[in-house]
Amino acid sequence: MILCDAGPLIALIDVAEIDNHHLCRATLPKLRGPHLTTWPCITEAMYFLGQRGGPPLQRMLLRYIETSHLHICNQAETDVPRIQMLMDTYQDLPMDLADASLVVAAETLNLTQVFTIDSHFHAYRINDKTPFEVFPG
Repeated sequence: MILCDAGPLIALIDVAEIDNHHLCRATLPKLRGPHLTTWPCITEAMYFLGQRGGPPLQRMLLRYIETSHLHICNQAETDVPRIQMLMDTYQDLPMDLADASLVVAAETLNLTQVFTIDSHFHAYRINDKTPFEVFPG
């Protein structure tokens, strides 16, 4: 299973993101197994797709979720202290809620791979020590 950040979700749908769209489309077939994201990533992607193309692009994201191997990780209130700690630790980057939710998902589910176009994932550490394997790299 590989974690999926909001950036690729946006780029896969919004063809106006020309470079990232082609990069993510080329990377997608190389990723093995189902993809996992979090509700904060979905929310972020929905917001930006709404700003860029309105409801038609947002509907495309919802269809993508329904028809792909993209699963959504449900996180609990007990994850909030760790999310806050991560956002404090990486405040200089800064780390947003979506990124922190993916790091917590990685820690909880023992995952190390992430599909993202966000260079911050090269700096983030799982359990404060293990680097992510970032795709497309």
